[in-house]
Amino acid sequence: MEKGYQKTIYACFTGYIVQAIVNNFLPLLFLTFQSSYGIPLSSITLLITLNFLLQLLVDLVSVSFVDKLGYRTCMLIAHGCVAAGLVLLTILPEVLPPFAGLLTAVLVYAVGGGLLEVLVSPVVEACPTRNKEKVMSLLHSFYCWGHVGVVLLSTLFFAVCGIQNWKIMAVLWALVPLCNGIAFTKVPMASLIAEGERGMTMKELFAQKAFWVFLLMMTCAGASEQAVSQWASTFAEKGLGVTKTVGDLAGPMSFAVLMGSSRAFYGKYGDQINLDRFMAASCLLCVVSYLCISLVPIPAVGLLGCALCGLSVGIMWPGTFSKASAFFRRGGTALFALLALAGDLGCSGGPTLVGFVSERFGENLRMGILAALIFPALLLAGLWLEKGCRKRIS
Repeated sequence: MEKGYQKTIYACFTGYIVQAIVNNFLPLLFLTFQSSYGIPLSSITLLITLNFLLQLLVDLVSVSFVDKLGYRTCMLIAHGCVAAGLVLLTILPEVLPPFAGLLTAVLVYAVGGGLLEVLVSPVVEACPTRNKEKVMSLLHSFYCWGHVGVVLLSTLFFAVCGIQNWKIMAVLWALVPLCNGIAFTKVPMASLIAEGERGMTMKELFAQKAFWVFLLMMTCAGASEQAVSQWASTFAEKGLGVTKTVGDLAGPMSFAVLMGSSRAFYGKYGDQINLDRFMAASCLLCVVSYLCISLVPIPAVGLLGCALCGLSVGIMWPGTFSKASAFFRRGGTALFALLALAGDLGCSGGPTLVGFVSERFGENLRMGILAALIFPALLLAGLWLEKGCRKRIS
């Protein structure tokens, strides 16, 4: 690989850290918003839902403008939106009704998050590297390390400076997309499609049965991950009765560490591992982790379940990306945008299902997480269907 493109890959690694800030900083503040602004759990659930739904909408419409504007310009827009949204998070709740202010800020940085989901993977895929499946898994591990950093550094800040100073932390996190946006003004960018070829259109992709299977798999991958990730801190505090500091460290951080470890492991040894078997085993482990969280009334087992869930979902998202890009060699921007759309649909639907089922059972998060068991089960079925599609074309 040319040395210059290594800088591009590093910037993309940081891009997924920015994505982790978008998705994982706000959940640490859910109970703070509930107590400080009097926002009910159902409205907090709406913040999660609309964050991912707007990312989903951006995924969809990006097909029409990313190739026209260029990947570099879109990267700059994405990082700018995230930085602006994080800063607005500290301002708007004070000048607007609190929920409206929070929601507006979330929607601004959700635009950036949606664009990053579409852009980062194809930029790395286009770089001249070997063993793209390994690089893709390593890339996605940086989302997890970003998740760890968000939880660990934010928790330490809250413990030292007090949760009431959360706005300072939000501004500090805004510096990450600001600096990485500057980096993207300089790094080289390769073309995803070979010269003389054209990428597949949305119509061509939708005509392929295998593509619908990949959409199902991406939806379930996002839902399986975020159903626990978004509620881990709240579950640890309310469902298990531990302190906020312990809840954040033992819940979302252990989840993120093991998810990142799974992706880094495949990033290093992926050429020696059968991806189908690794993903199938991960789906089964995910089912076990959901059962530990929802059915075993022992706090230590619940926290262990959160950690095991992180380990199990690690390969789901990057593994599906790698499978789809290998299956559709000319997929281009449309392929990555629609896969990201499906993944964000799952990221929205998973925690939303958990929130609404929990509400129905008296804010019992265990019942909500039990209902989310359907997602890893469907992903396992998708692996079987995808294998059948490969056999038919071979």
